[in-house]
Amino acid sequence: MSGVVLCAFLPPASASPIPRKAKIARDAAEILAQMNEAAKHLKTVVADLEYSTVTVLVNDKSTETGLLYFRNGKNPEILIDFQKPDQKTILFKKNKAEIYLPKSNQIQEYNLEQKSGLVQQFLLLGFGSEIAELRKSYNIKHLREEDLEGDSTEVLELTPRKGSIAQQLTRIQIWVSEDSWLPAQQQFFEPGGDYLIARYTSVKVNRPIGSSTFEIHTPKGAKRVKMN
Repeated sequence: MSGVVLCAFLPPASASPIPRKAKIARDAAEILAQMNEAAKHLKTVVADLEYSTVTVLVNDKSTETGLLYFRNGKNPEILIDFQKPDQKTILFKKNKAEIYLPKSNQIQEYNLEQKSGLVQQFLLLGFGSEIAELRKSYNIKHLREEDLEGDSTEVLELTPRKGSIAQQLTRIQIWVSEDSWLPAQQQFFEPGGDYLIARYTSVKVNRPIGSSTFEIHTPKGAKRVKMN
C-alpha cells in the first residue's frame, strides 16, 4: 500500500486518537444469563456446519461439511445435510433419528425414546438450552475471551456432573458468539483423548423455515432399515 493511500486511513497528527471500544470482562454467570435471554427468543437457526473428528492415537482427522437447520419448540427438530466428502442427511425429530445414505439409497432409523436427553445434552448444547438444566448436568466455568476467525467469543468449559455423561465425555468447551450468544464452536473431549469439533458459520437466526425442511426426501425405492 502506498504512503499516500495509507495516510488516507490515518487521522491528522493533531487529531485526538480514536478511543477503542472497551473490552468488558465477563464471568460465567453473566455469559449464561446472556445465553438464557437469547434462548427465550430463539425460534430457528440455519448455519454452515463443519464437523471434525480427531483420533489422537493415530493423528487422524476427518471433516464433514454441510448445512444445519434447527427449529426450536417443545420437540426441537434438527436436520443436518452433509455435502462433503460424502452426501448424508441426518434428521432428529420426535425421539427418532433418520440417516439417509444416497449411495445405498437407504434410510437408517434409530429410536431415541430412551435417549432423548442425549440430543439436548450434545447436539443442542447452547442452542436454546435452559441454563438451569445445564447447571444440573455440568460444572461451568469461563476460560477466556477469544477471537475465532473474526468472531468475538467467550469460551466456556463444561465438566459433566452425571456419570452417564462422563462415561462418554470428560469435558466440553463452547465458544459463545458475543453477537448472537449462540455457539460458534463446540469441542467434545472423549475419555480416551479423542475429540469432536463442531464449527458454525454464516449463522442466520429466526428466519422462516418450512416444515418440509425437516423431512428426508428420497428417490423411489429407498429402503428403510430399523437399527434398534
